[in-house]
Amino acid sequence: MPAQFKDYYTTLGVSREATPDEIKKAFRKLARQYHPDTAKDKKAAEEKFKEINEANEVLGDPEKRKKYDTLGARWNDAGGFEPPPGWQQGAPGGAGGHGQEFHFGGTGFSDFFEQYFSGGSRYGFPQGFEEEVPTGAARQGRARRGHDIEGDILVTLEEAMHGTQRPISLQTVNRQTGAVETHEFQVRIPPGATDGRRIRVPGQGEPGRNGGTAGDLFLRVRHASHPDFTTREADLHHELDVAPWEAVLGAEMIVPTLDGSIKLRIPAGTEDRQQLRVRGKGLPKGKTGERGDFFVTINVVLPTQVSDDERKLWEQLRATSTFKPRA
Repeated sequence: MPAQFKDYYTTLGVSREATPDEIKKAFRKLARQYHPDTAKDKKAAEEKFKEINEANEVLGDPEKRKKYDTLGARWNDAGGFEPPPGWQQGAPGGAGGHGQEFHFGGTGFSDFFEQYFSGGSRYGFPQGFEEEVPTGAARQGRARRGHDIEGDILVTLEEAMHGTQRPISLQTVNRQTGAVETHEFQVRIPPGATDGRRIRVPGQGEPGRNGGTAGDLFLRVRHASHPDFTTREADLHHELDVAPWEAVLGAEMIVPTLDGSIKLRIPAGTEDRQQLRVRGKGLPKGKTGERGDFFVTINVVLPTQVSDDERKLWEQLRATSTFKPRA
């Protein structure tokens, strides 16, 4: 059964013809407005922040956006949303083995995303192995371990920095009988959980058959998009706009980190796209106490408009400068 369609363009407030740059700017504006750490109504902001992240996860990725546009071409036709014929659904949030359907709660992603855009498969592992069972039970068939289940879990960078406990629910629907069974449990997200890391929750996968044990649940960490930072493993990355004279003459600037703002020295002669590194200001590296690094990429931004006085100064600089661009 298809999940309810999500109009990601409306979520970000952009048109379906929006450029990647327009989508990026719209996300950053909304993410700053609804970031749970700065919003007054934290609960409402948290839900909105998740919706914004999900929309950006799809529209900010060229391949996902292409699939989404194909999937949603007729989303508002009479009769409700149905995927195009032959459009393969991602298994999470969709149908599992033996006529079962699964729905996650508390992961930060909607059923629609889990069903169509989750990067993994509902059953990431082969059919469960056989187990020894009592002789009486063997007459009814050998015990089989339940399949393992995979899904995504949206983790903010603040949660990845400090770690957290997340209440998760997994709803199993029998497609033949309509019976619904819900399991609720806590998942520990450790400090330093990197993007793509899989967190194993034992025994919360598909139930076993004929006395077999249940499979496991594997939740793949997806870092929530942040208006100021991106991550690569345990390293944090930030882009900083500077004026030409700041790059040429050097400057001291205040930049944000997950630990709070710091003062960063921009060396004289810094070039466009040059990276500056601050050691130990990234995410934790497991239990070692070590941390990744904080990288700042410099963007030298040219003024788009200049006053008459500014133009005279630029012309004077051109007339007196001995600088020659590289060939």
